[in-house]
Amino acid sequence: MANNSNLAENISAKHLCPLDGRYSQIGKKLAPYFSEYALVKNRVKVEVYWLKFLLENVNDSDILDVFDINRLPEIMAIYTNFSDNSYVRVKEIELVTNHDVKSVELFIAEKLKEMGMESLISFVHIGCTSEDITNVSYANMIAIALKEVWIPAAEKLIDSISNIAIEHADTAMLAHTHGQPATPTTVGKELTVYVYRLRKSLENIKSIRACAKFNGATGNYAAIAVAFPNENWPVLAKCFIEEYLGLEFNPVTTQIESHDYVCHILDGIRHFNNVLRDFDLDMWLYISMEYFKQIAVKTEVGSSTMPHKVNPIRFENSEANIKIGNGICSVLSDELPRSRMQRDLSDSSLQRNIGLAFGYSIQAIEQTIGGLKKVAVNTDKISSDLESKWEVLAEPIQTVLRKYGILDAYNQLKELTRGKNISKESIQEFIKSLNMISDEDKSTLLTLTPSGYIGLAARIVEDEL
Repeated sequence: MANNSNLAENISAKHLCPLDGRYSQIGKKLAPYFSEYALVKNRVKVEVYWLKFLLENVNDSDILDVFDINRLPEIMAIYTNFSDNSYVRVKEIELVTNHDVKSVELFIAEKLKEMGMESLISFVHIGCTSEDITNVSYANMIAIALKEVWIPAAEKLIDSISNIAIEHADTAMLAHTHGQPATPTTVGKELTVYVYRLRKSLENIKSIRACAKFNGATGNYAAIAVAFPNENWPVLAKCFIEEYLGLEFNPVTTQIESHDYVCHILDGIRHFNNVLRDFDLDMWLYISMEYFKQIAVKTEVGSSTMPHKVNPIRFENSEANIKIGNGICSVLSDELPRSRMQRDLSDSSLQRNIGLAFGYSIQAIEQTIGGLKKVAVNTDKISSDLESKWEVLAEPIQTVLRKYGILDAYNQLKELTRGKNISKESIQEFIKSLNMISDEDKSTLLTLTPSGYIGLAARIVEDEL
């Protein structure tokens, strides 16, 4: 529960976005990666690392050649010591330039002047277009946010479901197809289905590399190739992106990086969300059927007028946030790959909402985890329902009859059971009349019960988890 100071902060700020207000714990987790401050800091990082790269790798400049490389840590400190005051100064410059990337360049120039390194000022941003700096910044922000925030949250969710699945690997449960009683399963096996799906979805996301380009105004290294014609710029740019910044190099672009990898990540998150939503819906239904019972918290209120209620609000909250998050993912994935010829600025505004896509997904994930902590498997209800549905044994009986070549086996069992609640005695009386099958098979069928008819469900859990 939030303390009073946090509550006061949320009230006084009068936030518009839930991720900064009601769900502020999520907003705070993502602010270091997707806030305006984070974007500016990452732009400073790219500019400073580019200057470092030039000093260490370009030999076709008298100015760079005479620089005392021992002073390089001072330059790197422009980024490593970036602070709130630094951010404010960049924004002050932007008020004059009305250009967010140029303001970063001028901020670094000021710092170099303060350090007596005026000779290097002209090399800040040299050969770059604004998108060289911005696309690398976003790639870095997305890659780190995935690794440090979203993926750990997804793994925690999978572990939470997996733990319940393992505990109830052999807890027999009546399955339902089309909402009707069907071949029994186990609680653990049904949860393992989601563990498997979510793991596969997560593996797909983990396989996507954040990409970046660094090739000038229209992607041809034109300006820097004129200034430094003796350097192999495609090779140097690849080295800068991959070895200095740890990203994957995109060698063929227009002025902007194509954003295809961003779309792949967002599509991956959207699919993960959809699997999670399917899980939320099933949990909601299982709770409504009393297969899972909710753990009441004494101080909480389920309904303003019905005191008895304990609502599955966390699963409902998760479902709602998935809808919002997936809507943002879809818009970004649909629009980011499009750019009028070499460049338009629509992607600039769109990318500022990537953090929201991450945020609503994480909010959904955490709500589902919270929901799982407040439910328990209701073995009494599950057992009661299962033992009242002896008609589900029609399937194995007619399957055994098929083994003996009985052509109308299905119809015999259909006539006996369809649309009826069949007792144990009726099923066993029918089995005893099957003189065409072996005593061994008859004995197997007679000892079979709805709770024992779970196939290899428990083994599936053991094999997968």
